[in-house]
Amino acid sequence: MKGKFGLVKMTDGKEDPAVFTTTCLPSDQRLLATVTNAYLGTRVYRDILHVNGVYNGAVGDTHRADVPSPLSVRMTVPGADSLAETFSLNTQTGTFSHVLQSTSYTATHQIYAHHSLVHLMAFSITIRRSAHTGQPITVELRTPFVPKSQDLDLYQGLDFQGAHYVYGTTLVPEVEGGPRPTVHMLWTPVPQALTLCGEEWEQSWEFLTAVAESEEEVKRSYSEGLALIASGSLYSSHTRAWDALWRGCCIDLDGPLPLRQALYGCLYYLLSAIPPRDNPGFLFHGISPGGLSNGTRGEDYWGHVFWDQDTWVFPNILLFYPEAARAILEYRIRMLEGALRNAEEQGYKDQKLFREDGGWKLVVAVAQYWCSRMVWSEEEQCYHIRGVMPPDEYHYQVDNSAYTNALARRSLRFAADIAQDLLIPVPEEWVECANKVKVPFDMEKKYHPEYDGYSPGERVKQADVVLLGFPLMHPMSPEVRRNDLETYEPVTELNGPAMTWSMFAVGWLELKEMQRAQSQLNKCFSNITEPFKIWVENSDGSGAVNFLTGMGGFLQAVLFGYTGFRITKTSLLFNPSCPDDVHKLKVTGVSYLGNKLKFTITKEEIRIKVTESPLDPPALPLEAVLEESGQRFPLGEGQSISFPTAAGWIQRSPTKAH
Repeated sequence: MKGKFGLVKMTDGKEDPAVFTTTCLPSDQRLLATVTNAYLGTRVYRDILHVNGVYNGAVGDTHRADVPSPLSVRMTVPGADSLAETFSLNTQTGTFSHVLQSTSYTATHQIYAHHSLVHLMAFSITIRRSAHTGQPITVELRTPFVPKSQDLDLYQGLDFQGAHYVYGTTLVPEVEGGPRPTVHMLWTPVPQALTLCGEEWEQSWEFLTAVAESEEEVKRSYSEGLALIASGSLYSSHTRAWDALWRGCCIDLDGPLPLRQALYGCLYYLLSAIPPRDNPGFLFHGISPGGLSNGTRGEDYWGHVFWDQDTWVFPNILLFYPEAARAILEYRIRMLEGALRNAEEQGYKDQKLFREDGGWKLVVAVAQYWCSRMVWSEEEQCYHIRGVMPPDEYHYQVDNSAYTNALARRSLRFAADIAQDLLIPVPEEWVECANKVKVPFDMEKKYHPEYDGYSPGERVKQADVVLLGFPLMHPMSPEVRRNDLETYEPVTELNGPAMTWSMFAVGWLELKEMQRAQSQLNKCFSNITEPFKIWVENSDGSGAVNFLTGMGGFLQAVLFGYTGFRITKTSLLFNPSCPDDVHKLKVTGVSYLGNKLKFTITKEEIRIKVTESPLDPPALPLEAVLEESGQRFPLGEGQSISFPTAAGWIQRSPTKAH
């Protein structure tokens, strides 16, 4: 990879950690920046884009359907000498820019997926003179775009408001007789060249692409985009949406620049994938490991949605944007019937559901599934779960995976708690199975074997038993937590999946072992590529790219590790542990019981401010409580409280709001 990677200077002369700039693109095209919203996604300069929920291929071959991308355009200036060239990803505005600069003009190419108008993607070309030469300035636009697809049966429709139009269905349904999604696309034709005339100082050209699943929706979206272009506000409406997103959700710190860049990069790629705000009718189809920009046949798990979404991405989204987290859960609820069919085909119990409420239906199905997987052991007088693959994929068909069984116990107890809240009788089977399922534990060595028969020293692919402490919060003493970390850290695959070391870091932060935590977190940086901070699944570059799973794990290490945040049934715990080179940590937009909170943490002080406390519906009043002293601090909107850095929690205030 040649060329220089750099950063934009801020007004105070410091480097902006939120803008990634380079003078040349990576030779590996997979590492180019992505521009994505919840419905459409592509890699810059790639000739295909993908659509939320649109897959082609029968079971076993199902993958994201490739849609030809009109955004695949490169800007060049023929015959020009001594042009300065830069490429930038601005994570704050969700925009990729290519700039060509000479002594007499600047040409700028901007590409973005509109964040709030999710059926739209756009790019613009702007030519601006810096010296009056009287000569016309021409840029060429090169594109491999052809309106054909290996996954869609596309037909050409009539032009609409100056746009070309194609539409068609996917070729092969996932199951025989199943639906074949339809794609409709309108796009502004792209000329071979654009010219700024001799008498003009500046001109911009905007090119719009609209994609939807119906002719009506695609034409409505394209018309809306044209109206915004006419009023000069298409791009500004996109950047305003990103600005609102960042105002409600940000992690920044006074500390090493690479760490700050990594945080902005991870947040940008994750926030690009979440459902839009204020769009309750949007049907969300989940987050795959490589996001919407990836997932074509043969790459990035083919765009399928795994536990990665729920374990690695979801906790970060939940803490900032509960409404987006709700959409992720609703996607799981919609997929429940298929999951039940799979369970039944594998010979597990048919689910008897008590109510039609979607969330409760899902909770019951999970509880019933775990009960059906358990077998009573007369010898050990406990329940076993046999023949599973734990997170450590090096070992499969194992019995009594510590992680799996602890998760089953937690799921059953959660279901029982919800039943009580809903005044529904709790099935005795749930309580019995939860209390008596085996979670392997070695009483002599005081650690959790990964599964029955695990021998200390056996290689492990990725974080597994260490997940008991976080995120499962399985009860154990600090001694056992330490023993688990020390047992598995040296035998875990060094080049394994990117999220692994984040979880070891969280464990060491719990034990206040700052240096050990930092050494684990530092391993993550070998999975971050330059210049656009795209993550790769494995540090040798193999596996999924734009690996949101790894980014989610990394964010959790800061968001739950440095802060000590833990969400319990009655409170939000905090117990900060920041490494020596992080002097101040600012977490903006933490959502709790309807309120938005900002935490500012130093080694000496914690400051908490309620930045939003909505009235409709009314947010619940809060207070902060310190663990050791029991001291209470009322938290009112606009108020800041501060106290010496210590463990404590946020909870609902027992007093009513005035």
